[in-house]
Amino acid sequence: MINPDKELVQYCNRHTTEESEILKELVKKTESELQYSDMICGPQVGELLKLLIRVSGSKRVLEIGTFTGYSALMMADALPVGGELITLELNECYKSISEQFFSRDPYCKIIKQVMGDAVETIDSMKGKFDLIFIDADKALYPEYYQKSKPKLKAGGIIIVDNVLWSGEILHPDDPKSAAIDRLNEMIRSDPDMQNVMLPVRDGVLIARYQPGSKARPAHESTGRFV
Repeated sequence: MINPDKELVQYCNRHTTEESEILKELVKKTESELQYSDMICGPQVGELLKLLIRVSGSKRVLEIGTFTGYSALMMADALPVGGELITLELNECYKSISEQFFSRDPYCKIIKQVMGDAVETIDSMKGKFDLIFIDADKALYPEYYQKSKPKLKAGGIIIVDNVLWSGEILHPDDPKSAAIDRLNEMIRSDPDMQNVMLPVRDGVLIARYQPGSKARPAHESTGRFV
């Protein structure tokens, strides 16, 4: 008997926009050179990122955790002319793959990769961002959030991947799931955030930065997400 959950995932994938040729090439290269190719966010999360960038009108994006570049390429495709994406990565092995794709036109004009410990490099980022995507070391998720929130424009969006951590989040008794749970609680209780958690792939948390939004009376709400 076919696992119904697996069938549903396959059905969802069939009804999600097909990956571009460059993304298919990147996936193939990642699978051939790295053991953990499942760290790629995949088409469902990738297309969600693209849609959120387009409907929000985001022009400047910060990504925390490049891996081999799949999500960065996805988001770059959604940015308007003159848009910018800065992606932070620590692992030089991952960079050896991502730079092969980031160097191509038009991505070489859109994507800038910054190497180093993201907890430190976030502080060096100048200016504000319209959208921030967090998908790096899970044990450091709370620190990434604390560091990146001040870099977000009012009305900007933070997106966090893997917030369900294969269900381990229900019993967070290891360092990574405990850190993810702490991050989820931080955003849930943050009065400046309007947030929703979606069971897409391994869980995606989307939060809109609106200072004092949870303290504002309902009749004062604009009723708009972006």
